[in-house]
Amino acid sequence: QVQLIESGGGLVQAGGSLRLSCVASGRAFSSLNMGWFRQAPGKEREFVALISTSGSSTKYADSVKGQYTISRDNAKNTVYLQMNSLAPEDTAVYYCAARGVIKRPYDYWGQGTQVTVSS
Repeated sequence: QVQLIESGGGLVQAGGSLRLSCVASGRAFSSLNMGWFRQAPGKEREFVALISTSGSSTKYADSVKGQYTISRDNAKNTVYLQMNSLAPEDTAVYYCAARGVIKRPYDYWGQGTQVTVSS
């Protein structure tokens, strides 16, 4: 079993930045493929970014390319999401997720952290 705990959300003005963190426990972090998702009010949860076990490979949703950066520190069992130039449409609950095998459904999810961007 893997536990994921997100942090770093909050209220920020448009144009600002936030860095989300997700700490994993319960399994060797370096064996986990990690992802970030978000769910805005009234919308379905959507993919944001993913990163491979070593961090050498990343992928982003088109809507956040060039704006967000996913990274990981395997020594700290942590994955990050750096979000820059935030806009009100980035407002959502952001979820961290983990899976052992790529191209399979994510097995583990965090509880989410709220990001609110004011105009």
